[in-house]
Amino acid sequence: MSAVIEVQNLHKRYGDLVAVDDVSFTVEEGEIFGILGPGGAGKTTTVECIEGLRNRDGGEISVLGADPCRERAEITRQLGVQLQQGRLPDRMQVAEALSLYSSFYRNPADWRHLMDALGLTSQGGILCGDLAADQKQRLSVALALVGNPQVAVLDELTTGLDARSRRETWKLIETVRDSGVTILLVTDLMEEAERLCDRIALLDKGRIALTGTPAELVERLRAEQRIQFRPSAPLDEALLAELPEVSGVARRGDYVVVTGNHDALSTVISLLARHQITPEQLRVDEARLEDAFVALTQKRSVAP
Repeated sequence: MSAVIEVQNLHKRYGDLVAVDDVSFTVEEGEIFGILGPGGAGKTTTVECIEGLRNRDGGEISVLGADPCRERAEITRQLGVQLQQGRLPDRMQVAEALSLYSSFYRNPADWRHLMDALGLTSQGGILCGDLAADQKQRLSVALALVGNPQVAVLDELTTGLDARSRRETWKLIETVRDSGVTILLVTDLMEEAERLCDRIALLDKGRIALTGTPAELVERLRAEQRIQFRPSAPLDEALLAELPEVSGVARRGDYVVVTGNHDALSTVISLLARHQITPEQLRVDEARLEDAFVALTQKRSVAP
């Protein structure tokens, strides 16, 4: 694979506020690359510099070999963008909007085919102002793809959607990637990043904290797993607390809850077996990306 987006030492400030501070990453052809972070982390500013919507104060950006500031027209032809905040005229019909947008490009996609592929055909005559939230998101994706782009930037696409609509949108994004479009996905939803992204850049306070696959980030941050069970016989909890793999032990009624690293489960089970105790109704909650991100931001907030 080759890099379709390269960002090196990107810097952007607004007055005294440094929004993006020395950010570097690459996006490979054919992947879904996520920029993940809390509100105010600098995610949208970063992608707006990539899109050429904002001038950077420092660093270098290459999108399909072109600089988005110096070669804006070329970037516009090859980059599909779904803005975090964008609105069509309420009285414009869905089909009318797609037809209009397709006329802006020299080699547009077939907008009628896009409507069909994205489940919008039956909404073609509906006014944009009358669309449901999930239909508006589908239209946003269609408008981002109508120029037949090689790369699509989707900025917090599912924010504000209910759980059902969000999952339908996730399937839609995967379908877009499977069609050959490289996707740069901006999100503050951990579950979304974990479900969709091949690789992720964790952005915190304007800086890249870590980059990798979701599984790699969980492993590198050593996010803890939680083990819950009901012991079949009386248990001295101090025995569990002494295990080097265990960081905490708590009681919740008849249940014991143990937190620890990725080796905690095997050592806890071994200890219980030695004392002839069975862990009944055993439940193990593996570390997730959300746990890793919380661990990361906590570490950075207390760093000198």
